[in-house]
Amino acid sequence: MTTTPTSPTGLGEPRGPEYVSPDLDLIGGGAGPPGGPGRGRRSFSTAGWRRAALVGAAVVLVSAASGGLAGGLVARQENGAGAPSPTPSAAAGGLSGDMINAAKNTLDGVVSVEVRAADGSVSGGSGFALDGNQNIVTNDHTLGTGEPKAVYVETPSGRRIQATLVGRDPDRDIAVLKVPPSTGLRPLPLAKTGTTQVGEPVIAVGSPLGLSGTVTAGIVSALDREVKLPKGRRQTAIQTDASINPGNSGGPLVNGSGEVVGVNTAIASLEGGGSIGIGFAIPIEQASQAADRIIAGGG
Repeated sequence: MTTTPTSPTGLGEPRGPEYVSPDLDLIGGGAGPPGGPGRGRRSFSTAGWRRAALVGAAVVLVSAASGGLAGGLVARQENGAGAPSPTPSAAAGGLSGDMINAAKNTLDGVVSVEVRAADGSVSGGSGFALDGNQNIVTNDHTLGTGEPKAVYVETPSGRRIQATLVGRDPDRDIAVLKVPPSTGLRPLPLAKTGTTQVGEPVIAVGSPLGLSGTVTAGIVSALDREVKLPKGRRQTAIQTDASINPGNSGGPLVNGSGEVVGVNTAIASLEGGGSIGIGFAIPIEQASQAADRIIAGGG
């Protein structure tokens, strides 16, 4: 018997606004070398994802559509009494002291992103402070298509600030926002190129379904995993089993030293939606290079 998946009231469509699929060994064959062609790979078109989900998985970008963002707002305090203090969602007993400290330090540099389009629709995601000039990295796809009417960020203290769009790089799925210097976000340190290892513990920080300051833990599952971005673009990504969901887009994936190793971007999702423990992050060396070009005016 076939059933139609439903979304929780107020949370909207959990898969986000766009669908893409990776060339992964989801069906038969076994894994190929990192970043190289595998055996038995099968890719799924956007139009056929529901059929494909019966035997495999699709990868979806994890920005929150307007319904998802609105659903997350239910969890906020609406009476102006102050925002809830962000706390790690993983139990302390399941994290090392290093990871707990990394989470505490990271939260001070992570924001929720709210995008208002010209047609009145609202979408959202996450971002993090790149430098002391209060440049904020997020995913390009969190901004939607076309020029957004307005972009706001919500700081860890609950302040809502209008941000300036510095620029976008759709090929890398990276965008840069900027807020006033007085915002005081903590710039997050970046991991050095080539230091990320399969099996090392990581945490994903962001605003899944609008729940700001959410921390989830996992490990690096694979490196150099090739995934498809919209319009046929391809990119190598870090694969992780840290829980990533719509609204996590643009947030940092952080190692035990509190260094950003990647920018959370997409998840694999079976029929019914939601995280199944396979998420993807743009490696920080690629993301930071794109951000530096944007900041320098190179686009």
